[in-house]
Amino acid sequence: MNYLTEERKNSLSSEYVLGTLQGRARLRYQSLLIEHRPMRQALWRWEKHLNALGAALPEQTPDASVWVRIQARLGFIETPPDNVVAFEAKSQPENRWRWLAAAASVAAIALALVLIRQPAVVTPEPSQIAVVQGAKAEALWLIELTESQINIQATDQFSPASNKDYELWLVSADGRAPISLGLLPEQGRASLARSELFDQVTVAALAVSLEPPGGSPTGSPTEVLYTAQLVAM
Repeated sequence: MNYLTEERKNSLSSEYVLGTLQGRARLRYQSLLIEHRPMRQALWRWEKHLNALGAALPEQTPDASVWVRIQARLGFIETPPDNVVAFEAKSQPENRWRWLAAAASVAAIALALVLIRQPAVVTPEPSQIAVVQGAKAEALWLIELTESQINIQATDQFSPASNKDYELWLVSADGRAPISLGLLPEQGRASLARSELFDQVTVAALAVSLEPPGGSPTGSPTEVLYTAQLVAM
């Protein structure tokens, strides 16, 4: 199948930005994103278009019970209060997938906010964040980009492969080869130097690859596992 036709590039990229591209299809798209410049350009266009639409919507303050239910689902509180109503998921398949995509996005953002607010060594305020999610939309790493460094937090949902390392890459929208940013922590927190390229290029995505111990032996990603988009704070 030719994934680089204009129709298929737009279809896959728009679904990826909306969060409705799931499972193996999402993993396959992430590999295409690393390998093909036209796919990265399509992703950048759809991100710009859809983010602009979202910014045009009026701000709304959700009910306090929404945050309570999010904390309950993430396991930060045992059970929601009695006055919080749990809604049943709709039975239609299309509604189920929409609900899952929305829930995954909300959970990732909520986890990012919780981790950022945890007591830690004082560091500069992040200008951008990214949440690296697994195949089931579980949060694996929280990445914070400041003026001078990249702060990374591995979550409890991450299970590392034995005798392997995980490397972080900058994927530029101009089609140049991915640039290594360093190795990701398998637990706890770590900091990497902030590459000057963040100020010189349009970042299409951050990518995570599976590598032999010590990182890529070739200077290029060996096996791309995940990608994530940076979001301005």
